Amino acid sequence: MRALVAFLLWCCLPAVAGGIEVRDDLGHTSRLAAPAKRVVSLLPSLTETVCALGACDRLVGVDRYSNHPKPVKALPEVGGIDDTHVEQIVALKPDLVLAATSTRVTERLRALGLTVVSLEPRSHTDAQRVMGLLAQLLGVSDSAALWQRVEAGAATAAASVPPQARGVRVYWEVSSGLYAASPASFMGELLTRLGAANILPASLGPFPKINPEFVVQQNPALILVGKRNAEGLAQRPGWSQIDAVRKGRICVYSNEEGDILARPGPRMAEAAQIVARCLKEKFGS
Repeated sequence: MRALVAFLLWCCLPAVAGGIEVRDDLGHTSRLAAPAKRVVSLLPSLTETVCALGACDRLVGVDRYSNHPKPVKALPEVGGIDDTHVEQIVALKPDLVLAATSTRVTERLRALGLTVVSLEPRSHTDAQRVMGLLAQLLGVSDSAALWQRVEAGAATAAASVPPQARGVRVYWEVSSGLYAASPASFMGELLTRLGAANILPASLGPFPKINPEFVVQQNPALILVGKRNAEGLAQRPGWSQIDAVRKGRICVYSNEEGDILARPGPRMAEAAQIVARCLKEKFGS
């Protein structure tokens, strides 16, 4: 309870009298004289969080991958991490730019006089923290309630997983080139919460590149893979002998579901429901 009270106080009160001060994920401290009213977001998870906090109308521009909720599709698109349109961002006159830690034009934007806050949640704890920071920057007090809804939805999803699916060994491929989610990633944390076991060790890092022979050796009982990478999976050398392939226990999620699963933000409860549904479908009988 003390931790909850401390979090509520931390996320709902400005850090400095008469203004707002936050330290971002690159260690940079930014100050706003008042809550941000014109926001450019360069990361989809941040875009979604701004909207979930009730401030979608303050967004004046987004990156090309921000596609949820529906209203953001009508906003000016300012490129991606590697080809951000700096001049267009400046022309939008934002009082706050939300960027990924990997955004390459951060210093250039700051040199042009813009306030840039770099935030990139990499875990469930990070997502909660980022919600609190964004609530500060926007001057809203809904982050604790938003996080409680996310947690409640994830708990409901976890409770729906059948007992026979507990401990199932899973390989979760997240992108081409055999990059997978380990227990050190927010996606791996989701698997753990749902009671599944990851064939990857956390020591490999959040999203390591995996040798295909390693997957064969580990012989997962379930494979999670996006539609883009599912084609030809069973034809990979040796993969036809993997238990998940032999028994047809492969969950292929759509591109839209992939967006939900890959964004640590307000839709994490929906992500939990997608994976729980897969576990119930493949191990519920």
